[in-house]
Amino acid sequence: MPDQIHTEPDAAQAATAEHFYSGALGRIGGVMGVLAPLLVAAAWWKFGPRPAIGFAFGCAIAYLNFYWLKRVIAGFADRATGAATSQSGQGIVFRFLLRYVLMALGAYVIFTVSPASLNGLLAGLFLPVAAIGCEAVYELYAALARGV
Repeated sequence: MPDQIHTEPDAAQAATAEHFYSGALGRIGGVMGVLAPLLVAAAWWKFGPRPAIGFAFGCAIAYLNFYWLKRVIAGFADRATGAATSQSGQGIVFRFLLRYVLMALGAYVIFTVSPASLNGLLAGLFLPVAAIGCEAVYELYAALARGV
């Protein structure tokens, strides 16, 4: 019988990978903070001030939405695991629903003030998608180049 190759990662390698991937949410938030001003400047240059301002508001709403969603998920996880410092269920649900109310309010204000800015606002809401794409490319690089 031929020798079998042991392909399972050892404990140290698994811990390194776990530490690397556990930082993804923090990296995504940081990438959003870097991408937003760059993309707002590009929108200002390409489309003018009104759509760029709408885009900036969309980016701000998207970042706030991402931050709150992260906190809501952490609150649900704390409640599910019975952590001693878990948040109240009503508070978690309130913040979850408040995210959508604020997005709708932002869209309404932008639409009434400047309908031309609405497209920029809607485009800005996709900021997390761009940041997640950057994170996916970085994780692919880390997996291929560094073996994480």
